Amino acid sequence: MLYSLSGKLIAKQDNSFAIEVGGVAFQLRSSINIVKSLPQIGESVKVFTHLHVREDALELYGFLDREELEFFGMLISISGIGPKSALGVLGVERVDNLKAAISEGRSGLLTKVSGIGKKSAERIVLELKNKLKQEGSDKLVGIMESDRDIIEALANLGYTKSQAKEALAKVDSNLQKMEERIKAALNFLKEK
Repeated sequence: MLYSLSGKLIAKQDNSFAIEVGGVAFQLRSSINIVKSLPQIGESVKVFTHLHVREDALELYGFLDREELEFFGMLISISGIGPKSALGVLGVERVDNLKAAISEGRSGLLTKVSGIGKKSAERIVLELKNKLKQEGSDKLVGIMESDRDIIEALANLGYTKSQAKEALAKVDSNLQKMEERIKAALNFLKEK
């Protein structure tokens, strides 16, 4: 089984990328968040991989760290959740935020994923909740909910949601009050 690949990044698309390793190019499927986090084309990269075997295809999935790979493995171990849905979940939020939401029993975040309805989201929470217990998850979920409100507020001011998310990602995590986070995000948006 392939565990990781190191090589030169030769292509990036919305949900996939390609790495050349020793003259052989591997195409890997991935979430949009992971693809956005990759270095520039032509640079070296190391990714962790999951080889998914089906009757009619071999599909290789790529992740930037072991935590993403392990979480992906947990998701696809749940009945009714395939690799495509698991990548959709990984595309919604960072892994630590997803784990916090699941450990707090918040299935609403997962229903944003195409192909995951309320029942599937509840099944994910039910099966993973006890496996993902972590301290401070309630505080992290509170910040995530606040961040959704901030993104909506910035969108109402005329910024796109992707611009708002990008600016919010740059905000110091020590700032926890909503007003402070909005001001910091606006400062980043004004600099653009």
